[in-house]
Amino acid sequence: MPKAEVGSTKYIANKSKAKGLQRLRWYCQICGKQCRDENGFKQHTQSEGHVRAMLLVGEDPKKFIEDYSRQFARDFLQLLRTSHGEKKVHMNQFYQEYIRDKEHVHMNATKWSSLTDFAKHLGKEGVCRVEEGERGLEIQWIDDSAEAIRRREDVKKKERLAKGDEELEAKMLERQIRQAREQAE
Repeated sequence: MPKAEVGSTKYIANKSKAKGLQRLRWYCQICGKQCRDENGFKQHTQSEGHVRAMLLVGEDPKKFIEDYSRQFARDFLQLLRTSHGEKKVHMNQFYQEYIRDKEHVHMNATKWSSLTDFAKHLGKEGVCRVEEGERGLEIQWIDDSAEAIRRREDVKKKERLAKGDEELEAKMLERQIRQAREQAE
């Protein structure tokens, strides 16, 4: 069956159907192909290109799973770092933000079977602070770059200086009060 010509009404209708997220069930991570329904997915799995790709994966599946896991973690943390910084975020809510990108790496292709397992991994690696909140898991990115550490030290130094200034002012005020009392006597 030939493809619709570019610009035709059928082409436009097909493109509008393809917009947005489709069902994860009919997505082939290996080929990067999203199918619209069960029949389309079945046809895809029987295609020559898919079979060839699966044979390649079958030679060393751990390598592919590890690669997808690394990509997933990298993209996930990049989005967390840029969109939320060091703020606490509800894990499920943030995952919804992550999967909004049509080109994201699907968690099914990684070594983690659930979002909770992935959160535990991030906590164990020391990349994120993971806590159980009232609505579920909450994650917070830990910025351990040299620049961030320097910034935190600068803030602490300013706080110490401000605290020192307050103590100095309090001592001076106390001394002035004492001198005023001595002069009054």
